[in-house]
Amino acid sequence: MQLVQPPTSLATLSLDRAVFLAGSIDLGKSVDWQAELALALADCPGILLNPRRAQWDSSWLAQAAFAPFREQVQWELAAMEAAGMIAFYFAPQSQAPVTLLELGLAARGRKAVVCCPPGYWRKGNVDVVCAHYDIPMVATLEDLGREIRSYLSPGGVPAPT
Repeated sequence: MQLVQPPTSLATLSLDRAVFLAGSIDLGKSVDWQAELALALADCPGILLNPRRAQWDSSWLAQAAFAPFREQVQWELAAMEAAGMIAFYFAPQSQAPVTLLELGLAARGRKAVVCCPPGYWRKGNVDVVCAHYDIPMVATLEDLGREIRSYLSPGGVPAPT
C-alpha cells in the first residue's frame, strides 16, 4: 500500500486503484481514522490518498487568497477526481462540514462508499443523499476498510456504480 498525502504531486502516480479518504479531520482534532485504515490495509496493493496533511498549521487562513490553504483544497479536489473510489467517514463526534461538501460533489460520480455511524449530527441528510444517489453505506469503520480492501484487491470489485 502506498500512502500519499498533500502536498505530494499526483501527476507522476499511477492512480488505477486509488482511494481518496474523505471524512472527519476537524483541523486535526478528530481521531486519525485515516491512519487506522492505512494500517489495516497495509498489505493491499494500490494507493490511499489521505488529505490529512502532516504539516498542517491550524493558524492558516481558510481563504482562497492564502496560498497554502488554496493548495490544500486544490490537492483534495484533484485527488477526489483522480481516485477510483472515494471512501467517506463521518465521525459521530465531528461536524465535518467540508466532508458534507465533498459528499455533495461526489454523489453523482458513482464511486463513493459511505460510513456514517449513529450520532453524526447530520446523519439524516447523509442517509437521504446516499439513498437518493444509490451510494453504498456501511455501518462501521471496519466495514469501510473491507469495502476498500475489496476494491484494491487484484481482481477486486470495481468502484460502486
